[in-house]
Amino acid sequence: MHRVKILLFATLRERAGGAKFIELDLPENSTVQMLKEQIASQHPNLAASMKSVIATINREFAFDEAPLPVGAELAMFPPVSGG
Repeated sequence: MHRVKILLFATLRERAGGAKFIELDLPENSTVQMLKEQIASQHPNLAASMKSVIATINREFAFDEAPLPVGAELAMFPPVSGG
């Protein structure tokens, strides 16, 4: 197990009660998908957002199957649109 810190932005931060980040304990070799499932389980206010959230690892976009390196900077953003 290792502890990860996930930075939250925009509406995710609001749904987390204004928290700039959350921390979780995850098993070694976890993926972005496993992280989303853990967040949904431990933070019900964020559960619906996990279906469409954008995740980054070390400031690079990450897909659900991406592994979470120990010590990486993790962040989550709601989907954005623009014109």
